Amino acid sequence: MPTSTPPASRREWILNWLRQAIATGEMKPGDRLVERELSARSGVSRGPVREAIMILEQEGLVVTHPYRGAEVAGISQREVREVLVPIRLTIERFAFREVAENRSSELLGRLERLVEEMSDAAASGASPERLADLDVAFHEAVIAASGHTQALQIWRTIQPRVRAYFVRDAPSHPSPGEIPRQHRALLAALRSGTAEEVDRVAMKHIETYLGDDPPANARP
Repeated sequence: MPTSTPPASRREWILNWLRQAIATGEMKPGDRLVERELSARSGVSRGPVREAIMILEQEGLVVTHPYRGAEVAGISQREVREVLVPIRLTIERFAFREVAENRSSELLGRLERLVEEMSDAAASGASPERLADLDVAFHEAVIAASGHTQALQIWRTIQPRVRAYFVRDAPSHPSPGEIPRQHRALLAALRSGTAEEVDRVAMKHIETYLGDDPPANARP
């Protein structure tokens, strides 16, 4: 990375690099994040590396232990089932019901574009990370459109962990095409279903694969 790059840009670069390495499994749960080593590997000075690790800790992707330093955090099915999904259900059922009452053409158009991007990504063999990004964007668009600032703030605190389990559970889907199919069903309910129907479809969608442990070949 050029030395003329502003410090904030260096931090964002190393932050995105570490996020990607964690999401793809290149860095696995329990792997230590040593500032000196990451600085040498990336060519980024230790200050931005330290800041990036602190942000990842706030996002729940990294945990710091006394005397051991920072390491990649794992994500268990128990956390998904007992923490993340209940929070999602509270936030998203509210958001989907709110949006169902308004049926904003602008939002429906954005969701349609995201589903098309999912379909194209699935057909072209895109990575689980790319599909997870589009999946997250779909749900965040609905939450943002609900107009409830606090709901959006809470969502953004759990979003990195939600994305992590989207990536982890990708092998559970019969095929990559299942992801756009599920979201097209959500979109169809938003277009023409009652608020109660939208709520039912959204709840079923969020709870998909909830009782299953991730497959053996899934990424952490």
